[in-house]
Amino acid sequence: MTEREILLKKISTYQFAALDIQLFLDTHPRDTKMVEKMREYLKAAEPLIAEYEKKYGPLKKSMTDTNRWRWIKGPWPWETEEDY
Repeated sequence: MTEREILLKKISTYQFAALDIQLFLDTHPRDTKMVEKMREYLKAAEPLIAEYEKKYGPLKKSMTDTNRWRWIKGPWPWETEEDY
């Protein structure tokens, strides 16, 4: 496994554990120990996500991306001279 794959595996492990606890909390909303455990897993994933994004780029698209509508600007594929 590459370093990138190992880092992704660690991130996904913490995120999966937090999601699994979140599902448990749907039926046990007053279980404060599990709420705290979920927060621990999410907090543990934060530095790993930051490290991954620093080395390899973002894991998900950010809504603060200023170029989010850039794709709409031409030329469209059928408007280029290369097709002729």
